[in-house]
Amino acid sequence: MDRSNATPNVRRRHRSLAEDLVTELSRRICSGELARATKLPTESQVMAEHGVSRTVVREAISRLQAAGLVETRHGIGTFVQDIPSPSGFRIDPDSIVTLQDVLAVLELRITLEVEAAGLACARRTDEQLQLMRDSLDAINSRAVSVDYAVSADFQFHQQIALATGNRYFTDIMLHLGANILPRTRLHSKRLENDRKEPYLERLSREHEDIYIAIVRRDSDAARAAMRLHLSNSRERLRRAYEAADAAALNV
Repeated sequence: MDRSNATPNVRRRHRSLAEDLVTELSRRICSGELARATKLPTESQVMAEHGVSRTVVREAISRLQAAGLVETRHGIGTFVQDIPSPSGFRIDPDSIVTLQDVLAVLELRITLEVEAAGLACARRTDEQLQLMRDSLDAINSRAVSVDYAVSADFQFHQQIALATGNRYFTDIMLHLGANILPRTRLHSKRLENDRKEPYLERLSREHEDIYIAIVRRDSDAARAAMRLHLSNSRERLRRAYEAADAAALNV
């Protein structure tokens, strides 16, 4: 289809489908399902798997390129990568290694995602709400691993960014990827006592509060719930490290 002649509704539909595809492919990249330097499926394969048009696939790949997640090599294919985006904006995941680093990233997330939650209340679609719900259901499932819960957690936050209707929120979240989630950055014995079940229960309650506010289009409540969620994550990490350090001194 010639997009220059497409109706506004068709263009909006293409954009919505492309955003959904971007979210799914970025989830697979960030979770490691599509590893660095691996080749993405062909356009035809993606079209068949997701039931979308070639236009939608190309738009989604373009967005992933802009976020620095993939690189297209003409005549060869599109490959997953981990390099700075064309804008020059860059937070190297390998540089997020200390507690202070992770807390600093959480401060950035608070600034970004609190406003995203408020905007999502006014702009979200029913389809985006359903995708948020699907992510929460995945987090809440007792059958999932913590690693899968981390992936679903990122997808939930990414859906909120998409629901703002502002591509820059989406691009920043895609660029940061799942590496912005604290438990992906701190693999330490200091967190051994933060067991799976209590952690997922807390995560579930906080995410549900955000989701309910977005369902109700209550922007003040959504901002407050997101701020509380991210602030709690920051404080849980800080307390876990302080307790571990104190215990080490007493050994």
